[in-house]
Amino acid sequence: MPNKTILLNGADGNFGRKCAETLLAKYDHSLLIFNAPTEKGLEAYKGTGVETRVADFNNPDNLVEAFKGADTMILISMPFVGPRRRKAQKAAIDAAKAAGVNRLVYTSIVGAGEKDIDTYEVNDHVYTEAYIKESGLHYLFMRDSQYAEAMVSNYINAYTNTNNVLANNMGQGKMAYISRDDCAVAAAYAAMSDWSDRVVDVNGAEPLTIGEYIEIANQVTGHHVKYVEINDEEQYAFFDSIGVPRTTEQMWAQTATNFPFCSDGMVTFGRAIRLGQMSTFTDDFEKLVGRKPLTVKEIFEHMEEHLIGSRTSTED
Repeated sequence: MPNKTILLNGADGNFGRKCAETLLAKYDHSLLIFNAPTEKGLEAYKGTGVETRVADFNNPDNLVEAFKGADTMILISMPFVGPRRRKAQKAAIDAAKAAGVNRLVYTSIVGAGEKDIDTYEVNDHVYTEAYIKESGLHYLFMRDSQYAEAMVSNYINAYTNTNNVLANNMGQGKMAYISRDDCAVAAAYAAMSDWSDRVVDVNGAEPLTIGEYIEIANQVTGHHVKYVEINDEEQYAFFDSIGVPRTTEQMWAQTATNFPFCSDGMVTFGRAIRLGQMSTFTDDFEKLVGRKPLTVKEIFEHMEEHLIGSRTSTED
């Protein structure tokens, strides 16, 4: 995509930083605009030749100006969930259209195309995808599989805090776990591509049950974690016991650093996996990026590089 300006929102976040790194390595810096909610979040890009702008989706008054001049905009979904997320993302889409943006690359989630899916997390993506289509903007919906990093952190917790037991409600459902870094790389490549008006299924190297995932982790690490299936109410009770909020509307800013998720999101997500609603498995990643995604085995061989990390209520 020669001579097209790419705007990356959330360049200060975990996902955004990897996306920015890929764009800086592959694309003309004079055709890049990086946004973040604060000036501090943009300091790392000073002197790179990239234009930087402050854009806080929770304060939409300046968004049109922040988005002007971009042909393609990467919209990384908000970390908070529910009405607040929908409002912020709607404001960003409206501003993109008003600013003359041609195409949105939106980081959605696997399962967003399932007819009967009903999860706290996925419903926001279904809403946002529909709103982007209604806007008339060209689009790429990057439907990412679950981040392997989230389950790496859960695995570590199992052998350090829960007596080698990893209990959740995913059952025998399958997920093509993928590294968050690979998802970020895919978003950058999508922005640089000439693809448009399509879904891109960003899946990992193979579909696995959580039990199979743990077996691979045990083989690599030498630990002896065991998977135990629990029901949805038991899953809620566990999250309640460790102080995870039910939603991101209450106490999110105070708890997001320690628990970058909410229990409504995780329980309904696990249920959807158990029901086979998030088992999509394609080679779209390889077609887009030109290499295969990292395997779960490779991720565990370098697990210190693949922890979920913390995030705050203001991050993209």
